[in-house]
Amino acid sequence: MPPQFPTALLLTRQLPRLPLPSAPLSPSSPRALRLPPPSPTPLLRRRLIRRPLLRGMASAAAAGGEAPAAPVEAPPAGEGARRPRLTLEELAWDNSFVRELPGDPRSDAIPREVLHACYTKVSPSAQVDNPKLVAWSDSVADILDLDHKDSWHTRFERPDFPHLFSGATPLVGSLPYAQCYGGHQFGVWAGQLGDGRAITLGEVLNSRGERWELQLKGCGKTPYSRFADGLAVLRSSIREFLCSEAMHGLGVPTTRALCLVETGKSVVRDMFYDGNAKAEPGAIVCRVAQSFLRFGSYQIHASRGKEDLEIVRRLADYTIRHHYPHLENMKKSEGLSFEAAMGESPAIDLTSNKYAAWAVEVAERTAYLIARWQGVGFTHGVLNTDNMSVLGLTIDYGPFGFLDAFDPSYTPNTTDLPGKRYCFANQPDVGLWNIAQFTGPLSSAELISKDEANYVMERYGTKFMDEYQSIMTRKLGLAKYNKQLISKLLNNLAVDKVDYTNFFRLLSNVKADPGIPESELLVPLKAALLDIGKERKEAWISWVQTYIEELVESGISDEERKAAMNSVNPKYILRNYLCQSAIDAAEQGDYEEVCRLLKVMQHPYDDQPGMEKYARLPPAWAYRPGVGMLSCSS
Repeated sequence: MPPQFPTALLLTRQLPRLPLPSAPLSPSSPRALRLPPPSPTPLLRRRLIRRPLLRGMASAAAAGGEAPAAPVEAPPAGEGARRPRLTLEELAWDNSFVRELPGDPRSDAIPREVLHACYTKVSPSAQVDNPKLVAWSDSVADILDLDHKDSWHTRFERPDFPHLFSGATPLVGSLPYAQCYGGHQFGVWAGQLGDGRAITLGEVLNSRGERWELQLKGCGKTPYSRFADGLAVLRSSIREFLCSEAMHGLGVPTTRALCLVETGKSVVRDMFYDGNAKAEPGAIVCRVAQSFLRFGSYQIHASRGKEDLEIVRRLADYTIRHHYPHLENMKKSEGLSFEAAMGESPAIDLTSNKYAAWAVEVAERTAYLIARWQGVGFTHGVLNTDNMSVLGLTIDYGPFGFLDAFDPSYTPNTTDLPGKRYCFANQPDVGLWNIAQFTGPLSSAELISKDEANYVMERYGTKFMDEYQSIMTRKLGLAKYNKQLISKLLNNLAVDKVDYTNFFRLLSNVKADPGIPESELLVPLKAALLDIGKERKEAWISWVQTYIEELVESGISDEERKAAMNSVNPKYILRNYLCQSAIDAAEQGDYEEVCRLLKVMQHPYDDQPGMEKYARLPPAWAYRPGVGMLSCSS
């Protein structure tokens, strides 16, 4: 197992208290984590000199947009006005991962331990029978400069497209491979994992100089498939396709999805691991990201001893060179300086160690990401270290779920039910635990010191608190963060099981008028506050009265505040029952609901007249097994 750093320096977290039924993390974790306070304390005896390390992220966060993976080159002169539109055959492939990193000398898909290699060259092998295009994302096509006439306008025009994106027909210029990585699963080191059913086709360079990897998920066996078949079913593939694009619409950093293809072949799955396996339609989703590197990509090599520590360094160098190039030649004059003194330890100057600066940026991107999850009520469900992106992206959509009734202990993963390690309220702590595991390989390879590793974890906590407080302040339309007001609100939401999304959307209708009669205070919220008794009604009236006092003090007009709140509180989220409705139709050959749902989720903050049904509360059937909660089987 990679070395782990203690978290003794991390103090009790300063988040609003959420009612939880049990301990924060399951017994399998070394210890329950606690985030540090938002500012240095005398207990740490630490002095900090802070300048903005993450300029790009800070600006993106302020604008409410997605933090960029890395700065990219501007297009050549004369090309910025109009981007080229390419056919699939004209894509500019550049396979740097394969070219610059050590690979497996074998290229077969026989399950085995792959040593001293970052990848194995292997081709898609899923069988197809009259494959069909289910859905397509125009915005991802734009990223790749693909001509929409060559993709999908009203109806897809290229008859060979489903074959190309099922892997049955190779894309010209691609060089397929499966990545080798390991990971901690539910707090336990699992050894080699790797791309067991995903094959990266290669990297495409677009007209803006951005590097985008294309990956087919569910396209056949690789050496990392272990005992599985390397395939995916339509059910899980629709969920991954839709949620990738829905999260982008919400402004949450995420991998993207170009298209979804039904293979025409059946795949056998035991959905609940109860011995009742059945045949389901097979499918393949094309995922797109600037990189699919994970924390486990570095862990696996450090776990194999001194012989492979050089691979950790090479992989870190590769990542910085291609995805964090601004860290290559840092200078103090560039304002990228963080220094810290811990007791008798020497000061930490990140400008003198690009690996430490990189680890800090990974930690801060991760903190930013998880704060955004908490803001929109998203629960990932499987926050293993092999599911943590080194670019701070949401990756690997399995048994995810958005909060309906507010429940801090909610987990959408049936496998996670015993300890609820990955429940909604635990995500910030688990993120920190995972960052601790990420720093282990870097320390083992002598890329960062123990003091630097501890500082990385502290920066995670500080960044998370900054982002979380900012998000919650904006969700309530406040001028400044009010911990007591927010804590009381979250407690009320949990006690009365109020719908998280609908409540915050309705909250913007509350007027900053202290003269509103007590009997009318809850009128703007009546669609969310259902079936509450007299005692609970009084609790809500008290909270709204305090809230209005804060609004009056802020001096912001009702109209301005409503517009600002509606820009951060979505009307539409990808509730599990909406996915299931689209899945049920698609399994009968009707893909229209998938396409409609995609269109709605691409603009979740807009009212979208005529689409109100997609903002409704879940029906009773939404809580049946396989809808509200799912297993990892797909």
